Amino acid sequence: MSAPARLARRAFSVSILCRNAGAVLLVRHRRLGTWLPVGGEVEPGETPLEAARRELREETGLEGGFPEGLGVTGTPPGFVGYEEHPAGAKGLHMNFAFVADVSSRDLAPCDEWDGAAWVDEAGLGAVECPVNVRELARLALRAPAAR
Repeated sequence: MSAPARLARRAFSVSILCRNAGAVLLVRHRRLGTWLPVGGEVEPGETPLEAARRELREETGLEGGFPEGLGVTGTPPGFVGYEEHPAGAKGLHMNFAFVADVSSRDLAPCDEWDGAAWVDEAGLGAVECPVNVRELARLALRAPAAR
């Protein structure tokens, strides 16, 4: 299959940058071997915000407050950014990023990751993660808190 044909496919996903006490949660993705925010694919019939709430709960056991007012009227609470990249057989990976304030750092185990770290802005440079993850984490750390 040629590169343009592969990119004709689309995969919609969400990333959730959990915040607690001035740090964001990054997890070491077991299959990809890199540090990422928690997240996953948007299921049929789900909005990106619904997917973000579900993925946060499934991958960490946490519930989050998604801050209002981070965009224009009509922007879902907690929406902090969008990015896309080629994702192999899945085609073009279109990712909606959200920030969620959580009240605990106690994580439920998850099969999708094998390490977890709470990272503040100064520590982001030391984490081996994609550049876009570092950029989204900085945006999340600077965004206003949930009310």
